[in-house]
Amino acid sequence: QASGGEDEIQQLQKALLDYLDKNTEIDASLVFSRKFYIAQWFRDTTMETEKAIKSQKDEDSSEGTHHAKDVETTGKIMHRAESRKMFLRSIIKTASSQFGTWKMKSDTVDYEDACLIVRYLASMRPFAQSFDIYLTQ
Repeated sequence: QASGGEDEIQQLQKALLDYLDKNTEIDASLVFSRKFYIAQWFRDTTMETEKAIKSQKDEDSSEGTHHAKDVETTGKIMHRAESRKMFLRSIIKTASSQFGTWKMKSDTVDYEDACLIVRYLASMRPFAQSFDIYLTQ
C-alpha cells in the first residue's frame, strides 16, 4: 500500500512539475520554482532514508533482533529511496532534453489544480503534519 501512495505522490509531483514547465515562458521565475521543488524532494528523500535507517538501527540495538531482518528492511528502505531519486532524475533529464520545445499536453493541470497539488504535497511534509503539536506545546 505504501508503494501505491508513493505512486500517487509521484504522479502529483510530475503533474505539478509539468504545469510549472508549461508556464515557464509566461513567468520565468517558475524555472526556479521547478528546480527548487525537485531539489527539495530529492533532499527529503535523502533525509527520510537516513531517519528510517537510524531509527531502525536504534530499535534493533535495543531489541537485539536478527541481522538478516535488518539487512532486508534496510534494503527495502534503500530501494524505495533509490526509486524516488531515479524518478526525480528522469524528470530532470526529460526537462533538459525538451528545453526550448513548447508542447501542450492533454494531461496538464490548470492553476487551481496546481495550487491544490502544492497544498496537498506541503501537508505531507513533517512540519505540516506536526503543526498541531507545535501549537499545543
